[in-house]
Amino acid sequence: MSLEMLADRVLERPASTSESPPMSADQPFKSSFLRVMQERGYIHQITHPVELDEAATRGAITAYIGFDATAPSLHVGHLIQIMMLRRLQQAGHKPIVLMGGGTTKVGDPTDKDGQRPLLTHDQIQDNIATIKGTFERFLTFGDGPTDAVMVDNDAWLSKFGYVEFLRDYGVHFTVNRMLAFDSVKARLDREQPMTFLEFNYMLMQSVDFLELERKHGCVLQMGGSDQWGNIVNGVELIRRVDQKPSFGLTTPLLATASGQKMGKTVGGAVWLNADMRSPYDYWQFWRNTEDADVGRFMKLFTDLPIEEIARYEAMQGADINEAKKVLANAASTLLHGAQAAQAAAEAARVAFEVGSVSDDMPTYEAPLADLEAGVVLAALAADAGLAASRGDARRLAQGGGLRVNDKVEADANRTITTADLVDGVVKLAAGKKKIVLVKPV
Repeated sequence: MSLEMLADRVLERPASTSESPPMSADQPFKSSFLRVMQERGYIHQITHPVELDEAATRGAITAYIGFDATAPSLHVGHLIQIMMLRRLQQAGHKPIVLMGGGTTKVGDPTDKDGQRPLLTHDQIQDNIATIKGTFERFLTFGDGPTDAVMVDNDAWLSKFGYVEFLRDYGVHFTVNRMLAFDSVKARLDREQPMTFLEFNYMLMQSVDFLELERKHGCVLQMGGSDQWGNIVNGVELIRRVDQKPSFGLTTPLLATASGQKMGKTVGGAVWLNADMRSPYDYWQFWRNTEDADVGRFMKLFTDLPIEEIARYEAMQGADINEAKKVLANAASTLLHGAQAAQAAAEAARVAFEVGSVSDDMPTYEAPLADLEAGVVLAALAADAGLAASRGDARRLAQGGGLRVNDKVEADANRTITTADLVDGVVKLAAGKKKIVLVKPV
């Protein structure tokens, strides 16, 4: 099929505005990109699956995913999006990392009950600067035809005049249609206010797609399924304004087998920057994966071959723990490098199999004056990230799951002092998998 015929077919069939039913093709894909995406479990919805498959088969395509800079680091919840860009590049296509220097000033209202705190321009740019290094671990950047590029939507969004923006783009969106999207409707159904500022977010995201189509020939936007409405709006805007074909692809919203949101732990978000979450803690996060999730997470978050993953999926009983170590090593190597992953694995072995301490284990710095005066164990465990709260630490202790220097401590109200220091640290452990060294400073 020629490019012109493909374009005509896409343009005559608008993308569905429904956010509920998946739209992936039932038949096997021809392009290596979509075959891998399907095989590894990334695909939830596609606006025009057959036409996208044909475009990806015919030659290199350009695709993007947007990331707002609301914090100095991305977290594990963003990792599936980063891995999609990696799969795209591995299949011979060109990824664009779109940093939301402009959209972060508004805040994505999707799946939120309240407005995000508004950041200043300088805060947003500082966040972008610290986030950049993460993508360099997963993608090859450069000037080549399939090299990744990073762009900031503040470059065009900040240049629009208000009247100009409404005149050129507002005419293509109806309030009726915007209110029908699940991401907006759910917020209003919960009787949570949505500011007019937030309501404009989906227009801004649609204009992003249009700008990238014009400047970089971008034909595909990818994201999580909660972004389906925003993505469809962009596909339709390009169709109406430039009369060109474009596509949208979303992943399933990711949760663990027990239903917990991916990336959330007792200690908070699983950050990707090493200065916000140590390589050891990151390794332990993957090592603590639920049994039922090991194979699925290997497919999504590592480059392990499918055939090898199948062998690990077949493991039962105690053997599954070895598969979890493989997952932790592979995922940590992608983000932090082989040396850091090996150091984390060895630190875990020393801590849990030998019972010793290692410099690569996570640490919590406690004021020396506090330790001299005495700190309640429940408070120290909560502050160190071993428990969600003091109450949680007390329940942990009552169940025999809290240890001080490798000894079970049932009294969470006992005080920890400098007398508990062993080789300059106090070794605290929660359960069998979480250890923190408390160091006086």
